[in-house]
Amino acid sequence: MLVKEENEWVENFIRYLQIEKNSSIHTINNYSRDIIFFRQFMIDNGLSSFVSVTYSHVRLFLTNLYKQKYKRKSVARKISAMRSFFRFLIREEKLTKNVFAQAYLPKREERLPHFLYENEMTVLFDSMMNTEPLDLRDKAIIEVLYGAGLRVSECSQLTLSDVDFSIGTVFVMGKGRKERYVPIGAFACDALHDYIEKGRVKLLKSGKQDTKHLFLNNRGGPLSERSIRTILTKRVEKAALSIHVSPHDIRHSFATHLLNNGADLRTVQELLGHRHLSTTQIYTHVTKDRLRDVYMNHHPRA
Repeated sequence: MLVKEENEWVENFIRYLQIEKNSSIHTINNYSRDIIFFRQFMIDNGLSSFVSVTYSHVRLFLTNLYKQKYKRKSVARKISAMRSFFRFLIREEKLTKNVFAQAYLPKREERLPHFLYENEMTVLFDSMMNTEPLDLRDKAIIEVLYGAGLRVSECSQLTLSDVDFSIGTVFVMGKGRKERYVPIGAFACDALHDYIEKGRVKLLKSGKQDTKHLFLNNRGGPLSERSIRTILTKRVEKAALSIHVSPHDIRHSFATHLLNNGADLRTVQELLGHRHLSTTQIYTHVTKDRLRDVYMNHHPRA
């Protein structure tokens, strides 16, 4: 049986993530699950307290993760979660040593982000020409995802007051409650204006209560992240694009197209709301078309 007092340690750590660190709901949920996962490992190996955990146990924990064929990204996150938790316990004077501090974090798999080419985005938008409320909404959603490079969570949380048509921007609350203003462009502004004036008002009438959320479902309530994913999948299928596209792929497309057309990396970092430039550097790949254009325009024998 694990020490009951340690349940309070975990609760205090979660509160610390929420209040002091301003961590996202996604991070808090993942870290909570990772701690529960490690506590089960402790029970399985006869450890009654976090105080009893040694570096040997950490190595055994890592070995078990690899035996269970967890991906490197998942392993790295679990180690990071426990490292943060033990660091917190040292700060609270519950422990004197962070046994996870020396644990090896596996390198992340270097995979190029999946994105749509500019002509594929054009095909997608051209397929959404209807003027029914849901059609106007769906086009506005995809225009905003692409025009501002938003995360799906950021898109679903937008309110009417977050949109400033006078300067063509949206106010975004990002990861860690980090705020930013992002330009959305003329196409997204037009799509949003049509949706708000001709589509949203009709969707709102079908609901039982008023809501400040920008994007609504067919019952007049706030649109969830899952619904946005489903909407995008259906619209891609309707456009006859034989690829799977997620909202994050649209975000990848936003960054890729900016860089391919000459935007600097630091600006793209700010637009995406990345804390570190190294996160943005994954987009420094170039498309085959861009590679060919650069070669043809700059090589003396091209």
